[in-house]
Amino acid sequence: MSKAGLRIFFGTSLLLALPNYAFSADITMPFGEKAFEIYKTAVEMRTAKGHHQVPTLAKYLASEFEKGGFPKEDIHVLEIEDTAALVVRYRGDGSLGKKPISISAHMDVVDALREDWERDPYTLVEENGYYFGRGTVDDKLGMTAVTAGFLRLKAEGWVPGRDLIIAFSGDEETTMNSTKALVNEYRALTDSEFVLNADAGGSTLPESGGRPASFGMQAAEKTYVTWDMTARNPGGHSSRPREDNAIYEIANALTRIQAYKFPVSYNDLTRAYFKGTGVHTQGELGKAMRSFANNPKDPAATAILRANSSYVGTLGTTCVATMLRAGHAENALPQSATATVNCRVFPGTGVEETLSQLKVAVNNPAVEFILLDEVTETDASPLRKDVMVALQKAIDIKYPGLDIIPSMSSGGTDGMHFRAAGIASYGVNGQYGKASDSFSHGLNERVLVESFYDNVAHWYVLLQAIAGKD
Repeated sequence: MSKAGLRIFFGTSLLLALPNYAFSADITMPFGEKAFEIYKTAVEMRTAKGHHQVPTLAKYLASEFEKGGFPKEDIHVLEIEDTAALVVRYRGDGSLGKKPISISAHMDVVDALREDWERDPYTLVEENGYYFGRGTVDDKLGMTAVTAGFLRLKAEGWVPGRDLIIAFSGDEETTMNSTKALVNEYRALTDSEFVLNADAGGSTLPESGGRPASFGMQAAEKTYVTWDMTARNPGGHSSRPREDNAIYEIANALTRIQAYKFPVSYNDLTRAYFKGTGVHTQGELGKAMRSFANNPKDPAATAILRANSSYVGTLGTTCVATMLRAGHAENALPQSATATVNCRVFPGTGVEETLSQLKVAVNNPAVEFILLDEVTETDASPLRKDVMVALQKAIDIKYPGLDIIPSMSSGGTDGMHFRAAGIASYGVNGQYGKASDSFSHGLNERVLVESFYDNVAHWYVLLQAIAGKD
């Protein structure tokens, strides 16, 4: 090994060995330019539904892995319906005697229109310390960091003690059919002890700058389920109103749902979340978090937390009306009225039980409930010490000693389908951003330039920490 190689080797070893070592990452870091190249190429592909660019992105990434030294037989572009998934295996030497670990992310995005954005959403723009563009956060941030980590480690000759498997999906923002295929039809390629999810996790930076209060690790997701709620009526001429009216019946049903509060639900994960977050939260809200963690049946604490939209979803199942449609003519009584009700069901509660509670709340047997789409129900993943220890090493390179707090997502990620297939999933992406910069799915999506490179460094360390032989 050359003297330069020895310096790189010992520098990296020192970085991994000293948890109190903090640094700033940028494009000059090893593989920083390659990470930016991949990121720019990915963001500028319109991988939204209907544009058929996900297979193009998957093939581009596959070519980068092949050029980076991964054998062709370990790279799989799986064309699934009108999208694609990508599987890449980083073979270890088996010295740890453990099953592989998968790393999930998604290549697709929610679509964006040029006329709505201040900048072209499919041109990566650097401005005022940010990268702007659709997918700069969700989820080409995580996808790029994992890809760059694999390429850098392969170039450095690193051999893990167990296999690592990239499992990138192509329709997470819509049907998730590619994710279902990855864990079912292609299970032989992705079977793992657990999954590290690059589409969840991270820290919220203070608006004024400085160190975040904690790092959130996603270990559970609420079940996403939607019903159409319909009232029907014979209708008639609007000049001859009836006592019964489909619009009024739906309006009354919605008023009842608005007033209904689902029972408080909790588990070890959510209690740990409120305990950890409460330590770093000032005033009445922080006190309520700590009180709830100690006693989830405290009504005063529950009332304070439920009044805050950021935390109401962590207290149990929620259901809310999201769409309305009714009637067929301005001079006719409505023959039907339909409201769409979207629910996020607390793990373990069950979709059927939620429907039963909705029907009790509506208290009108004439109102029909029609389930929309397939539902995937999952329990929380067990908290693993090895994941927490490895994640802490990755966090420490930026914010030494930052507390890890397990969390439950109200939204859905690919993790739900891994959990449903019996593979635990943990959201561990190193995304550091201000609350005011949260524009995923919205206009002018952006990420701090510094945070992009921080995440590249985060995954470089995390992959070694979770699969290294040392």
